[in-house]
Amino acid sequence: MAIFMGHQNNLPNIVILGTGGTIAGAGEPGKATNYKSGEIDVQTLVEKADLSKVANICGEQVCNINSDDISFDEWFQLARRINTLANDESVDGFVIAHGTDTMDETAYFLDLTVKTQKPVVLTGAMRPATAISPDGPMNLQNACVLAGTPEAKGNGVMVAFANAFYSARMVRKINSFHCDAFSDGDFGAMGYISEGTATLLEAPTKRHTVDTEFDISDMKSSDLGKVAIAYFSVNADAGVLDYFVSRGAQAIIIVGAGNGEYSQSWIDKIDEIGDKCVFVRTSRVADGTITHQDVYDKSNVITGADLLPHKAAILMRLGLSKTSDPQQLQEMLRIY
Repeated sequence: MAIFMGHQNNLPNIVILGTGGTIAGAGEPGKATNYKSGEIDVQTLVEKADLSKVANICGEQVCNINSDDISFDEWFQLARRINTLANDESVDGFVIAHGTDTMDETAYFLDLTVKTQKPVVLTGAMRPATAISPDGPMNLQNACVLAGTPEAKGNGVMVAFANAFYSARMVRKINSFHCDAFSDGDFGAMGYISEGTATLLEAPTKRHTVDTEFDISDMKSSDLGKVAIAYFSVNADAGVLDYFVSRGAQAIIIVGAGNGEYSQSWIDKIDEIGDKCVFVRTSRVADGTITHQDVYDKSNVITGADLLPHKAAILMRLGLSKTSDPQQLQEMLRIY
């Protein structure tokens, strides 16, 4: 059961789950570099963000690490904690304070595995808490506003960042330096947050949360499929595909050029490997979608549509816990 700080009846009750990242980073005062992630606890983040006029808050520390160190174990822990707390009628929504490097991956995993229509919102920061002008407090405040907005219910997991918010499926980090570091690619933002109000402009059309087939209640992280990602470039050695198969990969996400394309040597290698592995065509191009091409039409090759390579890997890990049939996996790529 969640215990909230403050009991103002006119405010939503929001659970904040801390995981670390730059938003909880600390270093030399006034500096935005050479800091250590995950140094500040979630209660301190809440105090710095001054959320008393935004929501009644319950803060929990799930972990306190650099988001590059997030693993499947933390993903399962987050999803299960949300699923448990979602049964508490007093909880209106969830905010996850997270590092920006892998925020879009965590968001998509949760979008496929949490079983609630209550808003789940991830946020973070590009500057540590000890920087001269940290962006974390405003991002955290905006995330709480979104999580407490009734219109946000039923729209899956979202990322709130720099006065905008994005769907978990489409969001991507587009800048390694600017505070406005996230985008939905071709489709812009789901909406905006200004002066304590979240305005929803778009809604996701793909299945998510309560409408997915992925129930992790009794699943272990070791039950997830083994998936590798292979990046194609000029003269890239197709032997990397052999290596991944030898390491037990059940699926390989190919980050192809242009429309998910790769050289004849890679086509030949995929033919040679045959049904030992499923290959998923994605692209190193940030936007667009993968269209059908006869030359790549193989029984063991499917297309990743408009999913980013690392998100296609997440879906395939979950999908392979259900089936190894390429056509069934292709259908998952279509509906999720």
